[in-house]
Amino acid sequence: MQTTAENILDVTLLEPRQKHPTIFVRFDELAAGEHLTIHNDHDPKPLYYQLIGERGNIFTWEYLEQGPEWWIVKISKKIAGENEETLGQIAAKDLRKAQVFKKYGLDFCCGGKKTVKEACTEKGLDVTKVEQELQQADKMPSARPVPYGDWSLDFLSDYIVNTHHSYVRNSLPDLLMYAEKVKSVHGDRHPELIRINQLVIEINAELGAHMIKEEKVLFPYIKALVAAKDNTQPLQAAHFGTVQNPINMMEMEHELVGKNLEEIRELSKNYALPGDACASYSLLYRMLEEFEEDLHLHVHLENNILFPKALEIEKQLNN
Repeated sequence: MQTTAENILDVTLLEPRQKHPTIFVRFDELAAGEHLTIHNDHDPKPLYYQLIGERGNIFTWEYLEQGPEWWIVKISKKIAGENEETLGQIAAKDLRKAQVFKKYGLDFCCGGKKTVKEACTEKGLDVTKVEQELQQADKMPSARPVPYGDWSLDFLSDYIVNTHHSYVRNSLPDLLMYAEKVKSVHGDRHPELIRINQLVIEINAELGAHMIKEEKVLFPYIKALVAAKDNTQPLQAAHFGTVQNPINMMEMEHELVGKNLEEIRELSKNYALPGDACASYSLLYRMLEEFEEDLHLHVHLENNILFPKALEIEKQLNN
């Protein structure tokens, strides 16, 4: 066994039957916040799953080197009481990481309350690979990000209405028209278009009513919360009680629309065009994919930034 003050363990110097038991002993000796770095001559991924199974979600796993000769992994013990961030919280801090979630089909907006491990387990994904790409995203250069999280909630509410609600209202009439047209022409040879057309109709009905409720009820109340916090006007009692109630409804409706779009993506095989697709068919799929992309950001801004901050303001005002 090779150890240093930096707490490094060269696993290749151990007998095979002693490798995992020795690592577990060394891990158990760690205090919260400390780490153990292991050196191995192959990917120790099985160790990751054994640690999860036997010790639970109490560590982080970071590849420092991945072959071809050495695999070096830093295993850190989490600090007690430190909550693991959800997909939504991660995306709210850094939208570069949202691109990783999109790559693997992990829903960070409607399903944003799951942790990375929970979401990967549900989809049967290799969590070590996803977490590694999230770590790499930290090192990627990027243009100056839009500071959504720094905006006042009244400004963010107006931005959502003027940018995303306007986009939805402008896009849905064309989506309805092309979904019906393509279904009529190609539905006999591609029956999935019949269901896609129905889903577009459902999305239109759901979002139409949804946006009105946000613009007439929820967003004005959020603006009133901001005004009360800033001492510019007293907060009037709302007929719905706590802001948590309309937020619960909005999040449920977001999830319904998100599931509809997910089903469209599955039916279309990720918007793959068949050989006999016409120009309208191609345009429909392109518009649907763009609509889905916009809705992901739209819902992310509400579920992961606007709503949690509104709840926090209400809590402060009631204390």
